[in-house]
Amino acid sequence: MTIATVARRARVSRQTVSNVLNAPHMVREETRERVREAITALGYRANQAARQMRTGRSRLIAVRIEPTRDGVNGSVLDRFLHGLTEAAEDSGYRVMLYTAADPGAEIDAYDSLLGAYDLDAFVLTGTDHGDARTAWLAERDVPFVTFGRPWDNPAETSSPHRAAVPAPHPWVDVDGADGVAQATRRLLDTGHRRIGFLGWPAGSAVGDDRRSGWFTTLRSAGLDPTGLDRAAPDGFTQGEAAARDLLAVAEPPTAIVCASDSLALGALQAVRAPGGWPIGTGGGPEVAITGFDDTPVAQAIGLTSVSQPLAPAAACCMDLLTDVLDGGRRGAADGRHRTDPSLDGGAVRTGGSPTGPGQVLLRPSLVVRQSG
Repeated sequence: MTIATVARRARVSRQTVSNVLNAPHMVREETRERVREAITALGYRANQAARQMRTGRSRLIAVRIEPTRDGVNGSVLDRFLHGLTEAAEDSGYRVMLYTAADPGAEIDAYDSLLGAYDLDAFVLTGTDHGDARTAWLAERDVPFVTFGRPWDNPAETSSPHRAAVPAPHPWVDVDGADGVAQATRRLLDTGHRRIGFLGWPAGSAVGDDRRSGWFTTLRSAGLDPTGLDRAAPDGFTQGEAAARDLLAVAEPPTAIVCASDSLALGALQAVRAPGGWPIGTGGGPEVAITGFDDTPVAQAIGLTSVSQPLAPAAACCMDLLTDVLDGGRRGAADGRHRTDPSLDGGAVRTGGSPTGPGQVLLRPSLVVRQSG
């Protein structure tokens, strides 16, 4: 069984069959499906070793599984990984998973993995200030894309409506500030004026970004947010303690926006008076609570939460990565933010070019339920 046999069956050229096997993004969907049907019908199996010799690629990418903090927010990375695996398979790649306790251990893992396997590229998650991982990979010319912005570039941490400068690498991210702003605006629209915020300790790039959405929205409404926010490590117990402290002020908030569903679950526990609103029923708490990430727990108990477009984010990561591996030939030419209606939530995208790698910033959406 040869490629020529498949080509005759699918009524295409041998080069088209090769493209479907090695670079499926270069082939129209209708043609890809016809070739794949022929491959299935004939039982054709490509020789991976021969393919690697022809293309110079293993078609294997690696991504780290992060430690689960509390059993709630781990589902976010799970959904991203599922979407990434599907997108990789659609592009003819496979995903290798590995573990590392922290960013330093992750860099050690890069060295080990590159020595033991013929990896084509990495997908990084959880970017932060002073991220040494991207510098390590860039210095060694290892292809990669990040799910998260390069936070040390001020132009990339701001609103998508401001001019951006080229980032040092391709990235995809979700606009957390916009998501929190959506939640805050809805609470304002429903009559709340004292709206609190539960976030993470200062210095967390993602946490500070989400807090800015709350702060700037209240300021724009002519309200003073002073004294209405608390910071705590991410977790249910920490969220409950921080919410109790916030609710103990002389004029407590009537609503609380949280940087994660874990903190929001703790806040819900704090506002439940004995005999009061039972989680998961049709009523609502006395203090409106909003989370972030729209985890399965939020869906189960009726928690209003900001939903991240994780499947589109994963697909964009894979799209940018294949562009990098193809030498940037498919990158956009201008490097400006643009809206792509084909992506969930109305994605704001920044195109790349051979001298300016692609950047994609996705808009989240607010899912309203009983809690607020």
